[in-house]
Amino acid sequence: MRATTRLTAGLGVLMVGLTVTACGHKAGEGRTTTPASGVASPSVPSATSSEAPKPAECRTGSLTWTLVLLPTKSSSRRNALLTAANNGPKTCVFAGYPGFSVHNGKANSLEGVGHGHPKPVTLHKGAKVTVGLQYTPRGAKGAGDYCVKEGEALVSAPHNPDRERTNVPVMDTHHAAAQIDACGDSISLSLPHDTTTPTATTK
Repeated sequence: MRATTRLTAGLGVLMVGLTVTACGHKAGEGRTTTPASGVASPSVPSATSSEAPKPAECRTGSLTWTLVLLPTKSSSRRNALLTAANNGPKTCVFAGYPGFSVHNGKANSLEGVGHGHPKPVTLHKGAKVTVGLQYTPRGAKGAGDYCVKEGEALVSAPHNPDRERTNVPVMDTHHAAAQIDACGDSISLSLPHDTTTPTATTK
């Protein structure tokens, strides 16, 4: 009888031990390890940027400029075209109106003034951008007495300082020397637009 009691007690202790072991195993399932800092840091793949760097704005010295007076039948308005070609080694952005002025010595001068909000023009090597000019010629009705007459203009790329302006000779459509003879408050500039000649492809 005493032996049976001891066996029953021993089995009871064994069952309690197995129950505790099983509960401890289940409680440990599904746990995630936490770094020493106490903050779980999920592994995220490092992102690499594949975007190419944006081209810089054009500089006055990297552009080749031409200024051509256009023939007209109107006696009240004259037109001209200012063209800039990217002669630099890298692509650049022509972002705005160019600096433009015509000086009559150190006395009178007329500045170019743009109207509207031009879109940036991306110029690859050899590409061109053109800005139209309009002004009132001397002797036209309402021209006034404030006039300048000059065979060259000072120009610069958009947002470049005035000290970087360069002299551009005025030509006619036959590449002969010409003069801008303008009166009024300013010379009007049209929106810059890409005038690159498409490259011919051979089949």
